[in-house]
Amino acid sequence: MTAAAYDRADGGDITVGELELDERAALRRVAGLGTELQDITDAEYRQVRLERVVLVGVWTHGSLAAAEHSLAELAALAATAGSVVLDGVIQRRERPDPATYIGSGKVVQLRDLVRLNGADTIVCDGELSPGQLQKLERLTQVKVVDRTWLILDIFAQHARSKEGKAQVSLAQMQYMLPRLRGWGEAMSRQAGGIGTRGPGETKIETDRRRINDQMARLRRQLADMERVRQTKRHRRHEAQVPRVAIAGYTNAGKSSLMNRLTGAGVLVEDALFATLDPTTRRALTPEGLPFVVSDTVGFVRHLPHQLIEAFRSTLEEVTEADLVLHVVDASDSEPEEQITAVREVLAEVGAHDLPELIVLNKADAADPLVLARVMRTEPQAAVVSAATGHGIVDLLTRLDSLLPRPSVLVDALIPYSAGSLLSRIHDRGDIVSTEHTASGTRIVARVSQRLASDVAPYLVADPVSSATHTQAAQHGTPDSPTLAAGRSPQTQSSGTRQFELHDEPDFLSPLVGPAVSESCANRDDQAGLPSARGSQEGR
Repeated sequence: MTAAAYDRADGGDITVGELELDERAALRRVAGLGTELQDITDAEYRQVRLERVVLVGVWTHGSLAAAEHSLAELAALAATAGSVVLDGVIQRRERPDPATYIGSGKVVQLRDLVRLNGADTIVCDGELSPGQLQKLERLTQVKVVDRTWLILDIFAQHARSKEGKAQVSLAQMQYMLPRLRGWGEAMSRQAGGIGTRGPGETKIETDRRRINDQMARLRRQLADMERVRQTKRHRRHEAQVPRVAIAGYTNAGKSSLMNRLTGAGVLVEDALFATLDPTTRRALTPEGLPFVVSDTVGFVRHLPHQLIEAFRSTLEEVTEADLVLHVVDASDSEPEEQITAVREVLAEVGAHDLPELIVLNKADAADPLVLARVMRTEPQAAVVSAATGHGIVDLLTRLDSLLPRPSVLVDALIPYSAGSLLSRIHDRGDIVSTEHTASGTRIVARVSQRLASDVAPYLVADPVSSATHTQAAQHGTPDSPTLAAGRSPQTQSSGTRQFELHDEPDFLSPLVGPAVSESCANRDDQAGLPSARGSQEGR
C-alpha cells in the first residue's frame, strides 16, 4: 500500500484503529459463492462459515418483548460473524426440548422455512447439548450453530494478539471436545495395518487425545504470557499510579470512550466484540492527577463459560483497578439488563466489590425517558457521549474526586543534579508549591509512600517559611504545612479526600502573621473543610 493510501481527508494522522478497520473490511464474504455440500453427512470436519441463516429462540420466561430483544441481539451477533439473517422464529415453552431444543412439530416447520428461504445454517439462541445439535441437524439437513459457538467464531475472527488467539483457541477446543463426532462409522473405526490389530484406539479417541494435547500446550503458553502480564502489572503497582478499568456491555462504546479520554486511537466499529485485546494508556484529570486506563473485552448476556475461563487473566485486570468505569449503552431499550449482565461477570471474576461509576454513553442517541428511568436506579451515574464529547469534562472531574490521592506530604529541597527525582514528583504527585533557589528546587507536594522514601534524603529539617504558606493559600491548597524531617503528620479526613494537618510551632505564629492565618481560616470556612486552627482548639 502506498503512502498516499494512509492520508486522511482532513489531513490528520491515521490511527492504528483505523488501519485495523480497513484491514478487517478488506476481506468480506460474497453471497451466493458458497460451496457447502448439500448433504452434511458426507463431511467429517466442518468450519463455521455463516452465510444465510435462520434464527431460532425459545421463550421460557419473561415478557415477549424481552424474548424478541434477545433474538434481535442474536441477529446482531450473526451479522457481526458475516452472515445474512433471512428469518427468525420464537417458540413459547416452559423449557427447551431435551432432544431437539424446540418441539418436534416446530422442527418440521423450521425445516420447511429453511428450504423456502434457501438458508444453509440455523442459529439457536442458547447453548445446545451434543445430542440436541446432532438430532436437529439430522432432521433439518443443514448446519446448526448455537449462541456459544457463534460468539466463539466472532472472537476467532477479531483476535489480533498472540495471547488473544491462544485464549480463543483454548475456548473453542473446550467447547468442541464433548461435541466431537463423525457420521456413519467414520469416527469409530480402528486403524488398519500391521501392528494395529487388537483393541486399538478408535479415530474419535485419537482426535480427543490430540485436542487434549493441544489444550495442554495452549495452557502452558498462556501461563507464560500471564507471567509477563503480572510483571507489567507489578510495575504499575510499584509506580502507585491510580488505575481505572473500563468494563461494560459489548458495543456500548468502551473503545470510543477510551479514545476520548486518552487519545489511544484504538479500533472503533459499530459491531459486537469489535475489539478483544486489552489496551492500557495514561491520562490526566483536569487537576493534573495522572492515572492509567485499561480497556477490557466486552460482555454479553449468557457469555460462554469457556470464554470466561480462557480470558480470566485478561478479565483479572479489572480486579487490580482502583475504580471501574461501567459503560452502559444508553441508546438501548433495556440498559438495566446490560448492567445486570456485566455485574454478574464482574462478580464471577471477583471484581464485584470494587468502586464503580456507571457511565451512560451514547446520550446523544438515547431516549430521554430511558435515561430518566436509569438515573432513578443509578443516581450517581455520569451521562456522556463519547462521539460528541458531551459530558467528558464532567466525567474527568468525577474521576479526580474518586481516584485515590498521594497520601504523604513532603517538603524537600531537590538539588539540580537530581532532576529525574523532581520529574517523578511532578509526574506522580500533587504539587502544592515550588521555589527555585541557588542550591536546588524547594518543592512541597503530596506523593506516594514509595516515592516519599526516595525523597527522604532531601527533606527540609527547618519549619516551612511564611512564603510557602502564602503561596499555598494563593493556589487554593489546604492549610497544611509540609512534612519536614523529624515530624509525623496527623491525618484529618474530609469526604473522599485525605488532608494531613500538622501542629504549627509556637515560634512560627509571629512569622506567619494574622493576615495569612485569617486568610487561611476564611478559605477553609468557605470550602467547608476543618481548619488547622480549629483542629488545634479541639485538641
